[in-house]
Amino acid sequence: MTVLAMDNFFSWLEDSWFSEAIRGTAYLYPMLESIHIIGIALLIGPAAAFDLRLLGLGRRVLRVTTAANHLLRLSHLGFVIAAATGVAMFLPGASLIADRGSAPWKLGLILLAGLNILIFHRRTYSRVADWDIDQPTPVAARLAAVVSLTSWSGVTIAGRLLAYT
Repeated sequence: MTVLAMDNFFSWLEDSWFSEAIRGTAYLYPMLESIHIIGIALLIGPAAAFDLRLLGLGRRVLRVTTAANHLLRLSHLGFVIAAATGVAMFLPGASLIADRGSAPWKLGLILLAGLNILIFHRRTYSRVADWDIDQPTPVAARLAAVVSLTSWSGVTIAGRLLAYT
């Protein structure tokens, strides 16, 4: 897409009825920000706890599958909340936000985190029965945990920088 096409697209997003409603409704944007932070907490907190289990914390007492069953559901819910509110907050100022230096970093790190999740669940986690409890976590799972912790931390930092860059 050309720069002009992107500018037109962002202007179209900003002029939508939904963007107008967000801009024109008292306290809606701050409420979206608050709900976004709750979504981030629900996403990153459980994901980080699961990543720490993959890195060996609680290896002798907590099955990886048990941790996954309890923590990753919350993380999925958090992602849905954070994504929905993030899009809603992006729309009213799409041109300005897209022009910020941290915007491509945030989007890129979200994509990296998603790719990491896909690879982990399709390849490494499919053999979890071999290392579910009291076994060393495979290098691929530990690497996925480090990528997850790093990428979601980067997403959070880049998101905060959107307000200042």
